Amino acid sequence: MKGYVEKSSGYRVKDTRISLDSIVYAFWRGETPESIAQSFPILDLGQVYGSLAYYLAHKGEVDSYLKEAEEEYEALRERAQAQDPMFYQKLTDNRDEAV
Repeated sequence: MKGYVEKSSGYRVKDTRISLDSIVYAFWRGETPESIAQSFPILDLGQVYGSLAYYLAHKGEVDSYLKEAEEEYEALRERAQAQDPMFYQKLTDNRDEAV
């Protein structure tokens, strides 16, 4: 089977800048492979199916990677918010006003 995913610092669809994360999150939201391919016009349907097959074959490894990435993101967000709480309060206030 042709390799559709490459791993370096993260997982990417081979020969693209599309992260496997993006495809997996869309899959988790219930999107079909066809709708995922429409969301990423650079990908063909075979690449989407191949990426999903890779994910399902390496689910534990990829899920661990995604969980670790989410934890890193949350830690960075919390640090940034602690460094400039007024800025984040303004963002929250503006978001609340927009709703």
